[in-house]
Amino acid sequence: MATPLSFEALQARLEHWRREGEILAGSLTQLTQRASVYRHIYQASGGNHIFPLIAAHGALWARGYFTWALALGKKLSWQYALQPEYRLQQLAALDRFADAFRDVNRRVCADTYANFHFTAEHGEQPAAAELVAPELLAELNSMHAAERAGRKLTTAQKQAIFSAHFYNEQKTVVGPALQKAVDDFQWPLVKFIALKPLIRFAYFPAGTSFWFHNFANREERIERGLQAFQVAADVGFERVEAALRKYQMLPEAFFTQPVSYFESLRQQVLAG
Repeated sequence: MATPLSFEALQARLEHWRREGEILAGSLTQLTQRASVYRHIYQASGGNHIFPLIAAHGALWARGYFTWALALGKKLSWQYALQPEYRLQQLAALDRFADAFRDVNRRVCADTYANFHFTAEHGEQPAAAELVAPELLAELNSMHAAERAGRKLTTAQKQAIFSAHFYNEQKTVVGPALQKAVDDFQWPLVKFIALKPLIRFAYFPAGTSFWFHNFANREERIERGLQAFQVAADVGFERVEAALRKYQMLPEAFFTQPVSYFESLRQQVLAG
């Protein structure tokens, strides 16, 4: 093991990676850029970190969903045609509601990037468990060890990493932010519809989809997340990665030259 570093030194490194992750995650609407960051993490893990692969699908799927939901909101806003000022207020509230969801997506991307690179560097340091949840740290460390050894993990091992990461994100990032957004949004009809999305990622087999009863429910999000992993395992993770092409949002270089594509994107974004 390398010479132990102080808590302060490790905290500085984590903050370095978090700042870089926040920049790379882009603006609220740069969902394709976040998909590129997610796929980079998946590949850098040697194909062992499945959470960012599925999150890349989530980011690309969400672009179409936001377009549909905002368009529907504009149509439903005409119920307030005789109250033009109130109609504009409700549309502005809908925009804030959508932005809150986009911000969660952005924060999860930055957090995933930071935890991945920090643990790759310093996950074995004694004080690392003070900065990364111990159960998540243990799984990420096992993933990095496998990548360094050029070893593919079993599906069960990949699921253990996915579950630890997914639970941590739901607890620390997703849950609190989503609940606040839901509580703040006061348009009952649109909120009712928005919290019942029908999820169909591009890698899902024909006839497979997930319909949420209440997206604000943490237990249901976890259940659906684990189901998304199982479908990915059944389909095959290589096919799940290839299915990113089906969204028709990413340039050809994303698929044909993934390493150089991401490095060029990274340099451009960080320089900007």
